[in-house]
Amino acid sequence: MPLDLANETITDVNETPVTMLYKWERERPDEVFLNQPRDGQMDTYTWRRVAAEARCVAARLNSMNLAPNSRIAIFAKNSAEWFICDLGIMMAGHVSVPIFGSAGKNTIEYVLRHADVKLVFVGKLDNPEEQIPAIPEHYHTVYFPYDGISGTQSWQDFLDCEPMSSSPEPNPGSMMTIIYTSGSTGQPKGVVHTYQTICWAAKNSLIPLSVVHSDRLMSYLPLAHITERVLVELAAFYSAPQIYFVESLETFQRDVQTCEPTLFISVPRLWTKFQMGVLAKIPQKRLNFLLSVPVVKGLIAKKIRQGLGLDKARFWASGSAPLAPAVIRWFHSIGINISEGWGMTENSAYGTASLPFREDKIGTIGKAYDGVDIRISDDSEIQVKSPCNMIEYYLEPEKTLEAMTTDGYLKTGDKGAMDSEGFIRITGRLKDIFKTEKGKYVTPAPIEAAFMENPLIEQVCVTGTNLPQPIALLVLSESAENQDRGDVESSLKTTLEQINRELESHQRVDHVVVLDEPWTIENGLLTPTLKVKRHVLESRYEDLIQARFDSKVEFIDM
Repeated sequence: MPLDLANETITDVNETPVTMLYKWERERPDEVFLNQPRDGQMDTYTWRRVAAEARCVAARLNSMNLAPNSRIAIFAKNSAEWFICDLGIMMAGHVSVPIFGSAGKNTIEYVLRHADVKLVFVGKLDNPEEQIPAIPEHYHTVYFPYDGISGTQSWQDFLDCEPMSSSPEPNPGSMMTIIYTSGSTGQPKGVVHTYQTICWAAKNSLIPLSVVHSDRLMSYLPLAHITERVLVELAAFYSAPQIYFVESLETFQRDVQTCEPTLFISVPRLWTKFQMGVLAKIPQKRLNFLLSVPVVKGLIAKKIRQGLGLDKARFWASGSAPLAPAVIRWFHSIGINISEGWGMTENSAYGTASLPFREDKIGTIGKAYDGVDIRISDDSEIQVKSPCNMIEYYLEPEKTLEAMTTDGYLKTGDKGAMDSEGFIRITGRLKDIFKTEKGKYVTPAPIEAAFMENPLIEQVCVTGTNLPQPIALLVLSESAENQDRGDVESSLKTTLEQINRELESHQRVDHVVVLDEPWTIENGLLTPTLKVKRHVLESRYEDLIQARFDSKVEFIDM
């Protein structure tokens, strides 16, 4: 019987992910659940195989005589083994602690120490030569079967045991995971979720997305991040679709085309790269002409979607950071309707969504999901209450108290406004607001969003603490690199003038500084979820920020 949750209603969650594993193990043992590419060949995992390997993981953990609720780290990029480890940790009665595959030495050491981790599973990483040695030697590490990964014990050896024969059920109210926020400032905080909180979001997300058993999803955004964990991994245990993984960055396009996802969630940077890839083959003027011809429009749009591997999708989404409205409208012109959503680690990434897609609501984050109560405080902060809010920050009661209102709403730190239909527009971050030397406050987010309307701009940060006027630091898109610098400068000047015409005098941007070094996770300027580390950026480029330039557009060759 096909699984269809489209007509379900909001419900509490009594079934944990392992409850669902046992169900599919009985009812769909030979159906494929996970698809892991290895050396260009697809390694398929049926529900029977997933359950068998998870039972071996649980048996091994039980043989180690760890205390109940011991913290077990999964330090890896996405793979079939990641899912299986997570299930095995649950079955053995322990708590998973994901670590981003891009994490640096300080983060690795801090999370392992703060969570008092007892065992580390290690998989594909961004830079294993430096990251693996960052794990202190006294840790027992189990390494997944991928090139360049090493540890105390191999995955194959770890699984070489009698699988757990019983089918234990965790208490829904017990701790399931500690997810450390990537944090744009200070040390990451460990967000504690129980089975009840995080799985409430996972199961109920299936309703607005109308998920069915025949769906296919890509798992490539970090599983250490709340969005992928909830909307892809955990939701998959309740809906039993097929999950496809990516072999490497180089094979990404091939792997998307192999999957032909029916639901596709991404982040602004990738959507922009998709757009630039299309425009590299079909210049915008020619594309505009082709899309203006009724007989040709549908064929061209379909061909572009097929080239991206997204023609079978019925739902496309973007999150983690704002996606420029101009980019959303561009994709809409080729039949890809990108719905933006909003959530946090602290509320299981289950806050708002633009569902169904509405062109007139582009630029908003949608409205609250059913079962989620959102209000705007007197100081314009978005505050949220729902069954999927976190339990606490691990071992940090003071920060937990600070994060909540006295009547149980989570303080998100995001500023926003809500229209008469309940659609919310984010207007900035409370902590990002800065004061110029004139004593006037400036909220950078709306100004940054305006800059992002120019397709030549890929990254922007508006800053200006104690400056006479704000300034903007920019990184250009790939398409801009192939254009004449004079043309680029002219375009940026026009954008600056247009933006300033709409701003109050104290908000107007004095000039823009174009940097030739992209802001990346590797150089420490982005969090693992691709948010700008504003304080790090301002510190690194302090001399440029404080400098006086005669030109309104200054190019800096580092």
